[in-house]
Amino acid sequence: MTGPVTERRDVLRRRIRLLVCATIAYNVAEAVVALTAGALASSVALIGFGLDSVIEVGSAAAVAWQFAAPDPAQRERAALRVISWSFFALALFVTVEALRHLFGAAEADRSVVGIALVATSVLVMPVLSWVQRRTGRELGSVSAVADARQTLLCAYLSAAVLAGLVLNATLGWWWADPLAALVLAGLAVREGLAARRGQLCCAAPRPVDEPACTCC
Repeated sequence: MTGPVTERRDVLRRRIRLLVCATIAYNVAEAVVALTAGALASSVALIGFGLDSVIEVGSAAAVAWQFAAPDPAQRERAALRVISWSFFALALFVTVEALRHLFGAAEADRSVVGIALVATSVLVMPVLSWVQRRTGRELGSVSAVADARQTLLCAYLSAAVLAGLVLNATLGWWWADPLAALVLAGLAVREGLAARRGQLCCAAPRPVDEPACTCC
């Protein structure tokens, strides 16, 4: 069984590297558009969304760094630390900015470009997350699963931000924009804690012929 198992593990590692490259490419483009549109519209939700894309790039880069090693398991803990702290950094920034906008800063303008971008992410991110999570669980890689969870967070975020942008654009509910950003912050903290739990209880990947860790 050693030969087939080793071959399957190599296939899964190559797949993760390809998924990570796709994640990085998409999120770089997403970050540029979201940060530009957010700055033009003074939208804290869009800016937070763009920063989430930047953090997703960092998270995916940590996984790429891990799987560039001959033995990715040796870099698992370091990659998880990067992923977990990236969640907390995002939550802190977005919370501060959302509260600042709720209590006196400029209201967000309408952003058609932002709405189109976020709607695209609502469709793309769940698919990308599902494929990476499935691959990571089969391989037994906690960091790949954690990165997939961050990608799924981007999908949740997309839905929350889309609701805020649409409500602001159609009904003039300016407070919906920072409120959506606070939803993002809460989700980011939850996923950061999940990544840290994965680091503690799932230190080493399982072989592909054994069940993946269930605590993450």
